[in-house]
Amino acid sequence: MGGVTILAAPAPQPAPAPKPTPAPASTSTSTSRRRRHELAAFLRSRRARVSPEDVGMPPGLRRRTPGLRREEVAQLSGVGVTWYTWLEQGRPINASAQVLDAVARVLRLDRPEREHLYHLAEVPFAPDQGAEDVDVVSPEIQGILDALAPHPAVVYNSRYDVLATNSTYRLLFSVPEAPSPGVRNVLWTLFTVADQKCPVVDKERELPLMVAQMRGAYGRHVGEPAWESFVRRLTEASPEFARMWRSGDVVPPRSQVKTFRHDAVGEIRMTSVSLSINGMPECRIVAYTPNDEESRRAVETLRTEGVDTWA
Repeated sequence: MGGVTILAAPAPQPAPAPKPTPAPASTSTSTSRRRRHELAAFLRSRRARVSPEDVGMPPGLRRRTPGLRREEVAQLSGVGVTWYTWLEQGRPINASAQVLDAVARVLRLDRPEREHLYHLAEVPFAPDQGAEDVDVVSPEIQGILDALAPHPAVVYNSRYDVLATNSTYRLLFSVPEAPSPGVRNVLWTLFTVADQKCPVVDKERELPLMVAQMRGAYGRHVGEPAWESFVRRLTEASPEFARMWRSGDVVPPRSQVKTFRHDAVGEIRMTSVSLSINGMPECRIVAYTPNDEESRRAVETLRTEGVDTWA
């Protein structure tokens, strides 16, 4: 009898294990990495424009690149050379406000550059005490306000500090009884002056909108002493403001018709328009134009007869 050979089937091989896939970097991690890269480039560019003579140092010999050396910036800032080198290389190290201030002084950063440095380093920006949010309005901007003088015009920052005005604005918003927090501020005036002296007619509609606009800007300034102090003091001074602030409402600036009252001419209906200003972040020119013929005549009466200002 012929034999039958039975071949055994090959043993099944285990499927190859899938190669591990690295987890994608989180959005916050990716953003921080990009900020550190931008911070490194920013510091190098600012260092290159400062000469040794600018900071009272001898020029030295054999400088292959313009500007200060890293070790010179570290020495003048009072920080370690290794630490500053890592900061300029974009490594993930922590920087305090005091150290950033020292570096900013050595690199001769102006206010916008200093604020940019803080944001890149992910440190809340804190303006110098005594110079909080004091933006210098250029003669060109003041000239624009004065040219608009048939109509009221003003420069506000995002906290409603009054940075510059024209004569018609001062005539319309004459509120001498308003207490001052140290810096002339529209919100402070409107929430602390007596109701009969408040220039805004429809407070229940206008004030929540203004608070909501400031609340939108506040998100960029959380932790900054100037902002936190202002919000705290106005909250203590005005339960009405405290209630609106707690609501958490946020709206962007927008054009709208507002009604004001003045003891000399009665009610005036004005359309407000906001214009951004190059070189002054978060500041805007707000111009007011009469919304009807009666309001136009009232503004003209104020300008021709004149009223005490609150400057």
